[in-house]
Amino acid sequence: MKNKKILIIFVCLFILLLIGGYFAIKYVKSQNEETIVEEYVPEEEITEEQLRQTIVSLYFLDSQTNELVPEARLLDIKDMIANPYEKLVNLLIEGPKNEKNKKLMPENTQLLQNYLEGDCIVLDFSAEFLNYDKEAENGKENLINSIVNTLTELTEINEVKILINGQENPEFNEVYTRT
Repeated sequence: MKNKKILIIFVCLFILLLIGGYFAIKYVKSQNEETIVEEYVPEEEITEEQLRQTIVSLYFLDSQTNELVPEARLLDIKDMIANPYEKLVNLLIEGPKNEKNKKLMPENTQLLQNYLEGDCIVLDFSAEFLNYDKEAENGKENLINSIVNTLTELTEINEVKILINGQENPEFNEVYTRT
């Protein structure tokens, strides 16, 4: 008789544990489903125009520190598709938007031609390119690094070669890489 009582108590406890476990599992699953079902709603929709934009870094001289600094520009990707190298160099020729930065490209400089040779971009400038600020400390190096740092932001470019009116020039006869 005593054994039957103990057996009935254990069976009742076992049934209570099974029922309690069932409801506990059901409760945990319902909590997880509530968090998963919750949908993210952005604060504002991304427009088609925003999807077509990209950020590029152009390097100009900081007029206070005399060091090259990047200036971010937001451009429409359509402007970059046809010839991204020409677009970036022409933005360098135009100069910075930030008043603290200084333009390094000489006035009236034109990019006559550009083409890729492997991972090297060849840039053919007009003769005005030679009118860079020779008086400034590191004037030539800053001009070169401005171009090289800007163009090597593109993954396919690792080197830059500079021509003047289609010819190699003794002042710019090297192939330049990012430093």
